[in-house]
Amino acid sequence: MKRYERYAHEITALIEAQTLKAGDRLPSVREACAQRKISASTVFEAYYLLEARGLVQVRPRSGYYVNAKRTPRQAQPHTATPAQHSTDVAVSELVFKVLESTRRKDVVPLGSAFPSPTLFPLDKLARCLTPAMRSLAPERLSEDLTLGNDKLREWLALRYVVEGAAAAPEEIVVTNGAMEALNLCLQATTQAGDVVAVESPMFYSALQALERLKLRAVEVATHPRTGVDLDSLADVLQRHPVKACWFMPNFQNPLGSLMPESAKRAMVALLAQHQVPLIEDDVYGELYFDLRRPLPAKVFDTQGLVLHCSSFSKCLAPGYRVGWVAAGRYAPAVQRLKLMTTLSTAVPSQLAIAGYLQGGSYERHLRGLRSTLANDQQRALRLITRHFPKGTRTTRPQGGYFVWVELPAHINALQLQALALEQHISVAPGQLFSADQRFAHCLRINVGHAQDPRFDAALQTLGELACGLS
Repeated sequence: MKRYERYAHEITALIEAQTLKAGDRLPSVREACAQRKISASTVFEAYYLLEARGLVQVRPRSGYYVNAKRTPRQAQPHTATPAQHSTDVAVSELVFKVLESTRRKDVVPLGSAFPSPTLFPLDKLARCLTPAMRSLAPERLSEDLTLGNDKLREWLALRYVVEGAAAAPEEIVVTNGAMEALNLCLQATTQAGDVVAVESPMFYSALQALERLKLRAVEVATHPRTGVDLDSLADVLQRHPVKACWFMPNFQNPLGSLMPESAKRAMVALLAQHQVPLIEDDVYGELYFDLRRPLPAKVFDTQGLVLHCSSFSKCLAPGYRVGWVAAGRYAPAVQRLKLMTTLSTAVPSQLAIAGYLQGGSYERHLRGLRSTLANDQQRALRLITRHFPKGTRTTRPQGGYFVWVELPAHINALQLQALALEQHISVAPGQLFSADQRFAHCLRINVGHAQDPRFDAALQTLGELACGLS
């Protein structure tokens, strides 16, 4: 833990214990430096971190104060106890039935997998497209097939270098969104009938991919705050012939959990001992609320066993369908599979994103997006605390835009989903997030639509409906 993180942790503990109460002033930078024998930059970084977490607020020319609008901390959901056996997957019919409603304009999309499109610089992306296409040499249309646009892959490779990961441009394949990358990785590492280790709960699209490829799932216990349980993973690897793992170490969907860096390092080492590849789904990694991006597990890979997948769909360009994979030792297999299936990713989409990235606006956009999502999460948690039944538990992720809600055990999430849809509100019931439709009293709520004027009323109505089922 860095010095500023340690100081921020101590302030957080004082706030949680109500030693520092709402509206109380934090020590000034000068006072903190003198009392703690730390630098001004350390104090500023600690206060910036607390501000990003919604714990404190700055008052110009006055200082930092405990946030009066801070959300009361609810108990976190329980860690699931996964089944001990592997199982066939059959969730698609339920997923299609439940999520069809999220496309309706008259529905508040709390069950959507995407944040609001109003949060993204779509006009600027469009302006990048026209000049890029006008200046495109005809031969580039065929030269960029399969692997993807050279400039885009070079930018991605540089991004990996900055994070400390070894990923040459030749290892990177641009795909039609992260889902194609993830599917290609599954096909490169498994065959029909193989066992794949997944988190519990797990994103339903991952389960659908296993179902389509006729793979079996074995669940690994996943903590709502710290992600994959390493003891559970070690046990699974010992008992099952696991051919691949599909995990989301950063802001897991649906829990929002974040694995500590030490745990990521230990996980990669454990998988290397068993020579089991890790398909790392990292589509939310840029949406962190702290001061720096959490490192991907790819950083700790020395044997080419981590296939790191991500996309621009959740952080920059929804609908453009531009993702990628840095596939390590499996890069040749992924390239061949890409050539055999979709051949290439649309050139205009790649050019628009590459042009935008070179314009220098990406980091500024991300800072604004992260701040908005952090505030939206706080707002949603306040509403859930106020309106949902007594005994409700929620996650408080450090990034992303999902909140996992554990309702009292007797409430059936599918029943609540049906009642909510009658009120033009969509939610994602917990049954979607496991191979055997467990988590029947849980919901995943998307807080990335808080700009919708119907958002607050929708959460209040959802809470009232849940209370009616209590």
